Amino acid sequence: MDTFEHSLNTLFEQLGLPGSDSDIEAFVARHRPLARAVTLPNASFWNQHQADFIREAIEQDSDWTEWVDQLDAMLRH
Repeated sequence: MDTFEHSLNTLFEQLGLPGSDSDIEAFVARHRPLARAVTLPNASFWNQHQADFIREAIEQDSDWTEWVDQLDAMLRH
């Protein structure tokens, strides 16, 4: 049984990015606002691995989807 709880912090770590709250706030501030016409996986600031991970999380409605959606909302507002 998978007992690992995902969070925004662990999403960032999964993406190979620093996952502290302050690091996440800095990332969002640096990349906001994300244009409405750009889907999150197609944002220019991801490398190929990161974009693929985000795309697969969305397509497969994985355990990460909630956190990917939260990040998307944070980048747009």
